[in-house]
Amino acid sequence: MHIPKDRLVYQMDKDNPPVATASSGDTLRFVTCDCFTDTIHTEKDLVTEIDFSRINPATGPVYIEGAQAGDVLAVTIQRILPGPQGVMVAAPEFGLLGDKVTETETGVFPIEKDTLNLFGATLPLTKMIGVIGTAPAGEPVETGTPGAHGGNMDCTLIKEGATLYLPVEVPGALLALGDLHAAMGDGEISVSGVEMAGEVEVVVELIKNTTLPTPAVQTEDTFAVLYSDDTMEKASYHASERMVRYLQDTAGLSFNEAYMLLSAAGRLSVCQIVDPQVTMRMELPISVLEAVRKKNL
Repeated sequence: MHIPKDRLVYQMDKDNPPVATASSGDTLRFVTCDCFTDTIHTEKDLVTEIDFSRINPATGPVYIEGAQAGDVLAVTIQRILPGPQGVMVAAPEFGLLGDKVTETETGVFPIEKDTLNLFGATLPLTKMIGVIGTAPAGEPVETGTPGAHGGNMDCTLIKEGATLYLPVEVPGALLALGDLHAAMGDGEISVSGVEMAGEVEVVVELIKNTTLPTPAVQTEDTFAVLYSDDTMEKASYHASERMVRYLQDTAGLSFNEAYMLLSAAGRLSVCQIVDPQVTMRMELPISVLEAVRKKNL
């Protein structure tokens, strides 16, 4: 199923009309704009001159048949196909060190087959999805803001081969995604990764009656719980607490056992620190998760 990039939303909203309907098990291909809605093309195009009401567009939403509040939507990322170039920006008061920036600049970088060149350094493509989520049951949330519904989490683990677990809060879930990156460091400290347009092929699956925390992501070797909040401390607390609870529910550990396990084998990592909410993740190797389940269940 093909979802064209002219079907965009700038808010995750239960009242957004779906652009397509899919069933559990379907493969969907989303065509996306970059986070600037494809308005920056050259180094002369500056982020300070664009329309900030059209930032971080998401293609969609797609209505998933049978999805009901309380379900979990698993989205497995099959392929991310990059556009021809990536864009980065720096501007005064933007990002972690914005107080040190004195001049607005745009970088435009051609994307080769597997690499891109930044300032003389050849970097491998580490393609990922910045914005992906479902509609919240309450008030609309701008696509540039992360939250319990997903949204602009900017997590480097949301990449090819990964499965993202999202909450279903409204009938049909209303899945939308965008804001692809050719590369991005954890934190996204300058306010942008290597922003690109592109296409994303995913498989969607409904999961009912599960204790999976959401949002969460699983790669070949890692399971991570994500949380967004006002501060790194709050986001870290809730990501960790949810992982502890998940270990209690699925591996038979006590609170203290799960707490100590995460302190020994977990990895608390930053996703991004530049959006309206900070996103953190608590990671645990799949090998550790499987071992404690085998031992304790």
